[in-house]
Amino acid sequence: MTLSPICLFVYKRYDLTVKTVTSLKENLYANESDLFVFSDAPKNDKDKYLVSEVRKYIKSIDGFKSVKIIERENNLGLAESIISGVTEVIDQYGKVIVLEDDLLTSKYFLKYMNEALDKYENENNVISIHGYVYPVKNKLPETFFLKGTDCWGWATWKRAWDTFEKNGKKLLDEIIEKKLAYGFDHNGTTNNIKMLKRQIKGEVDSWAIRWHASAFLQNRLTLYPGKSLINNIGMGGESTHLKKTNIYETDIYNKPIELKDIPIEENIYAKKEIEKFFTSIKPNFIKRYYKKFKYSLGM
Repeated sequence: MTLSPICLFVYKRYDLTVKTVTSLKENLYANESDLFVFSDAPKNDKDKYLVSEVRKYIKSIDGFKSVKIIERENNLGLAESIISGVTEVIDQYGKVIVLEDDLLTSKYFLKYMNEALDKYENENNVISIHGYVYPVKNKLPETFFLKGTDCWGWATWKRAWDTFEKNGKKLLDEIIEKKLAYGFDHNGTTNNIKMLKRQIKGEVDSWAIRWHASAFLQNRLTLYPGKSLINNIGMGGESTHLKKTNIYETDIYNKPIELKDIPIEENIYAKKEIEKFFTSIKPNFIKRYYKKFKYSLGM
C-alpha cells in the first residue's frame, strides 16, 4: 500500500489548527505520510495578524515523513483554496486525503482512509472516501455507501476528481431538468438545493456543494464508516458556512474500521437513518412534504 499525501487547509484559526495537527500527528502512518499545508492569504487587514500566527505555527509542524507549506500570496477564499490545492497535489500523486483546520481525527483515520483508497481505487462507481458520519441514533454497518460526497475528512483519486464540475449553474440546471431536486435534498431533509443556489449567487463560497452535486449527478458513491473517525470542532464560532451549533458533534471512534467486502451500492438503511437525523434537527414535516410537492412540479 502506497500511502496517500495529506492536504491540510488553514487560514486564521490558530487554536483549532493546533488541535487538528496534534490529533493528526497521533495517527498510525502519520510519520510515513507526506503533509501539504495550504495557508490562504488574509482577505483584509483585520485577518493579517491571525494568519501570521497560524503561519508561524505551521512552520514548526513535525511528526510526518515530510511537511511542505504553501503560503498563498493572494486570498483565494475557501472554495478556490481547496479546489486548487487538491488539484495540485492529486495531479502529482494520483490520490489525496483532505482535511480542514477544525477536524479532530481518530488515531486510525489515516489507516482507514489509505486502506479504503487502496481497496476501491479501480472501482469507478466509488468517487470518494469519508471519515465523518452523522450522530444517528441507531447502529450503522461497519462501512456503507451513500450517493454523492461529503466534506469533513475525505479522500479521492485523480480519476474521480477530474469529474468535478465547478459551474454551479450547470449543475443546478441538470438537477432540475432531471427532476432530482428532492433526492438531492436527501428526500426533503436538507437544504442542498438552497445551498447550491446561494453558491451560484455568490452568497456562499462553497466547493463542497458542487463536489456533492457532481457526484450525485453521476450516481457515484462515497464510502462511510459506521462510527465516526472525525469530530468537527469548528462549529462554535468562526466556521465559514455553519451557524453556531453542536448538533453535528460526535464521539471519535478510536478503534480500527474493518473494510469488509460489501455491495457497491447505496445502503438504504443507512440513508434512512441519516435522513432521520436530518429531520430531527429540522423537524418541519409540513414544509418537507411541501418541498416534495414543489419538486414534483419541476421547481
